[in-house]
Amino acid sequence: MTGVDLGIPLVRRTTDTSARPDTSQLVDRFGRVATDMRVSLIDKCNLRCTYCMPADGLPWLKRAELLDTAEMNRLIRIAVEELGVTTVRFTGGEPLLRQDLVDIIGATAALPSRPTTSLTTNGINLGSFAEPLVRAGLNRVNVSLDTLDREVFKQLTRRDRFDDVLDGLAAAKKMRLEPVKVNAVLMRGINDHEAGDLLRFCIERGYQLRFIEQMPLDAQHDWERDKMITAAEILDRLSAEFSLTPDVAERGSAPAERWLVDGGPATVGVIASVTRPFCAACDRTRLTADGQLRSCLFSTTETDLRGPMRAGADDAELIRLWQETMWAKAAGHGMDSGEFAQPSRPMSAIGG
Repeated sequence: MTGVDLGIPLVRRTTDTSARPDTSQLVDRFGRVATDMRVSLIDKCNLRCTYCMPADGLPWLKRAELLDTAEMNRLIRIAVEELGVTTVRFTGGEPLLRQDLVDIIGATAALPSRPTTSLTTNGINLGSFAEPLVRAGLNRVNVSLDTLDREVFKQLTRRDRFDDVLDGLAAAKKMRLEPVKVNAVLMRGINDHEAGDLLRFCIERGYQLRFIEQMPLDAQHDWERDKMITAAEILDRLSAEFSLTPDVAERGSAPAERWLVDGGPATVGVIASVTRPFCAACDRTRLTADGQLRSCLFSTTETDLRGPMRAGADDAELIRLWQETMWAKAAGHGMDSGEFAQPSRPMSAIGG
């Protein structure tokens, strides 16, 4: 696994909060308020996608390093009941590999200020989990699917699990985990010719498709901007087969720009994190599986909550750390800056 750097980012420096307004909300210096929480439940995954990790995987976190069920539930409770979080998305790694996933979702859904809950998954185990997830209170799912070609799927994921993903999508639709969203990354010379096919597949089955620009979050640090399929290219490919018109519905803080397909009602979204960044409207706060706070997907620093929590910190101390972390959030990811540095931890350890 040469070239893979899994060092934990530097702990953030102390931030001057003297100008911070007197509010419990997760405000930052640029007027944004974080109400969307991304919770990475586990760093492990049962796929080995080429744009995410090496073929032989990564050094996974040890069990003792992961937040346990009670610790995870406590931090989610604090975020929702004390800090104004209204949406919780569970991610990984692959969150369906976490044995207490259903219990954590159930505890989250049972909170007095019940947040909207969602799950981002590769879909492999979703066929078995869709029903218990719904019973626990999950509202909807996002499923990653980059290709409709079984051989390309095996090439990209290094696993022969294509049918399992299709079964997972169908189960989510049957259990009304809607909207069922499909996330797809196009890669030059591999699956970039499938844009139209993916859109037709999703429209025919009632799924919502979102294309995502490939981001510099791979463990190997092989990402190159000039090799990335951009949002403009994606739209060009789709426009050759469909009539696309901008969706006039207010986007708000949603990461995807949306277009009506052939006049609607079907839509397609494009998340252009690299070429059309939406940092000015970002409303996210992030918690990793090992209890680290991140104010941005591309943060190079983290704030440790696990250590203070295990040392006996009360809720007030954890709230203070969380508020300070978000107050220090940068204006943007700085990907167009000459000083941009790819996070040392890959997407599987950060959470999507």
